[in-house]
Amino acid sequence: MLAVVKSMALDGLTGYLVSIQVDISDGLPCFEIVGLPDISIRESKQRVKTAIKNTKMNVNSKKIIINLAPANTKKEGSKFDFPIAIGILIANGNIKNRNIKQLLSESIFIGELSLNGKLEKVNGVLAITIEAKKLGIKRIFLPSENSKEASVINGIDILPVNNLYEIIEYLNGNIEISTFPIQEIKLLNNYNYEFDFEEVKGQELAKRALEISAAGGHNCILIGSPGSGKTMLAKRFCSILPDMNLEEALEVTKIYSLEGLIPKNNPLMTTRPYRTPHYTVTKTALIGGGKIPKPGEISLAHYGILFLDELPEFNKNTLEVLRAPLEDNIVTISRVNATLTYPCDFMFVASMNPCPCGFYGASDKECNCSEQAINKYMGRISGPLLDRIDIQIEVTPVKYEKLQVENNEIETSEVIKARVNSARKIQLERYKDDKIYSNSQLTPKLVEKYCKLDSESKKILQYAFDKLHLSARAHVRILKVSRTIADLSEKENIQKEHIAEAIQYRNLDKKYWKN
Repeated sequence: MLAVVKSMALDGLTGYLVSIQVDISDGLPCFEIVGLPDISIRESKQRVKTAIKNTKMNVNSKKIIINLAPANTKKEGSKFDFPIAIGILIANGNIKNRNIKQLLSESIFIGELSLNGKLEKVNGVLAITIEAKKLGIKRIFLPSENSKEASVINGIDILPVNNLYEIIEYLNGNIEISTFPIQEIKLLNNYNYEFDFEEVKGQELAKRALEISAAGGHNCILIGSPGSGKTMLAKRFCSILPDMNLEEALEVTKIYSLEGLIPKNNPLMTTRPYRTPHYTVTKTALIGGGKIPKPGEISLAHYGILFLDELPEFNKNTLEVLRAPLEDNIVTISRVNATLTYPCDFMFVASMNPCPCGFYGASDKECNCSEQAINKYMGRISGPLLDRIDIQIEVTPVKYEKLQVENNEIETSEVIKARVNSARKIQLERYKDDKIYSNSQLTPKLVEKYCKLDSESKKILQYAFDKLHLSARAHVRILKVSRTIADLSEKENIQKEHIAEAIQYRNLDKKYWKN
């Protein structure tokens, strides 16, 4: 007898239906799975047979052939255990329901089986649910542990299943399985972060630069001596980022679902990611990869922050792979088995010392590094990568009198964030017809449209362009930053003071890189 059960596989974050075709016949006993299964699927033979046996069903002494269609696409993972078992039980006559064909045509099954027949949690459920809804699937049977994650999507029935025996009884019409209720989505707009800018004393210029960076989605780098507060500032950056909308939250959650990183208590990622890989990170871990490419740190930082502390300590070749993702906001990973594309629209934040000892240019301590050592150290950051960083911030040691200021006299992250949200609302309204949401995403054509300068501002920018030997890319990025500064000031047009402030965030090339 032949049975066909639907499941779903993921190609990156895009899902496609997999038809699990099961044929059982008399003959020499065997259990074969075809259709380009990977090792984890081939191993499912033992899990499925044992789970069926422990559910008091008998399929021994049968010739079982299973095809995973489309047969020309590589499949991986243990999520096919459940639909394979259902297909075997239907083909073997253990499930007898005259309406079974219609139910199977409207449903998909996903889940891993333990040896006792219990359904175990699998990764990527949110992405599967979203794609299933798009394809017109009416219901999805999945492990109970995955039900909360899938239930944030309206318009598709989520049926949680605890074990194989339960689904057999349901399909035979002996019991009912209640549809899991749709979760009310609450975006945590007033989220209380662990770190707050009210704890940062002094560093007004650095805090202003980070506010501009958050308001416009600009990449930034913090340069200063050890102990000046670079890491402290970066850790608090998340607390002033604009609120996530539902579309952003769902896209971030899809990525984290694929990696099995969703918090148990919250089925939806409602705060922007903050990723801080160590400087020993490999290229594969940073951008993604593997035999079947998986998301890397840059994709896990999607719509959030990728913070690289001590930037020159990272392998130079590793840093260079960031150039294309920073420009395109996507990363395409090609391997023998697959070529996959993942989103990576992140804000790049980095910190570094100005030299190996850390005290080059410091007023209170003498630098012991040779000029050659300094040049070699700074040379680890290439010009093209530096060009993609909009804002350069010099972080100087805090004076003693600044440390005596009470916390209640310092602006909180909540106050700064309110200004950031206001600036983002201006941008969302301005770019509603341009399919972008922040100033950092402006294309050269849109820069020309929205970043017009008066004659005085043009003179200031021309002087800086010649004096600082700026590239064409740096010129465009200064205009984007000035547009953000104008938005924070609630000014419709860019004024000379806005362009002047934007230029000061691009003048460290001359001091530290001597370009």
